Amino acid sequence: MTDLDAVDGATNPFVHPALFYGDIDEYLSGTIGFIRDGLVAGEPVAVAVPTANLALLRAELGSDADSVRFMDMTIEGRNPGRIIPGVLRPFADAHPVGRVRIIGEPIWASRSELEYPACVQHEALINAAFNGRGVTILCPYNTVELGPVAVADARATHPAFIDSDGESVSLAYNPDLIVAAYNLPPADPPAGAALFAFDAAALRSIRYCAADFARSVGMTSGRIVDLALIVGETTTNSVVHGGGRGTLALWRDDAQLCCQVRDAGHIENPLAGRLPAPVCLPGGRGLLLVNQLADLVRIHTDASGTTLHMRVSLA
Repeated sequence: MTDLDAVDGATNPFVHPALFYGDIDEYLSGTIGFIRDGLVAGEPVAVAVPTANLALLRAELGSDADSVRFMDMTIEGRNPGRIIPGVLRPFADAHPVGRVRIIGEPIWASRSELEYPACVQHEALINAAFNGRGVTILCPYNTVELGPVAVADARATHPAFIDSDGESVSLAYNPDLIVAAYNLPPADPPAGAALFAFDAAALRSIRYCAADFARSVGMTSGRIVDLALIVGETTTNSVVHGGGRGTLALWRDDAQLCCQVRDAGHIENPLAGRLPAPVCLPGGRGLLLVNQLADLVRIHTDASGTTLHMRVSLA
């Protein structure tokens, strides 16, 4: 048990430190011991980090790598909204007894400016998603490549951090503030975007309209199916929960199709679409499915309404 486990575990068994590293040696120093301590303690260990770091850890662990669940975060967590329900919770839920250890690195230098707010909100929401759970999630941050804004945000989304001076409690910890600060409205659809107004009577036809548009910009058939499901779920949510109607905008941006849905509803739970839906309850799976299918989901919600900005690769 680390000092952080002892301090945080006094009030909450969930432990969520950030690891600040500036080079490979600091990265390995902060992660390999964490992994091996877990294996020695008989704790299930998972590692979800970008491709290069995944290979680095596999090589350094040697035969111990066989006892670790490895996931490439650039694939599994491409959409930050997919990380909690698709990466972290499935591993933790598969081991309900005892403590679980996970290394999760959701933010790296090549993340786009559009992706970054969703990444930071994800890091903030981990705390609510795992509150009371016997889970330790260590989140590495490359301070050289990411810069001061990312480091400051990490101090606000993690109750503790580890750096060259050791382990410390973060006095800047305020995940609710971060969720609110990055609740940013997306840009308006560009000129030339396909625009559709919809209500309950148009729910079926708007899926066909979306599929036709996707086909016209070169989307593959498999991705068209994904897009149709995304449009179907989000527009239905607008009709049921967002005032009975809404607007859909579609446009191509390089190798992605952008899909933006606006309605008059308000999403009160910031974890909507990020937690597994209870098996015994109907519904509650629309946003969860959207997060699984889309390459990026950004949500802006306030008293005036909600906008979902979703991106789906053409191939």
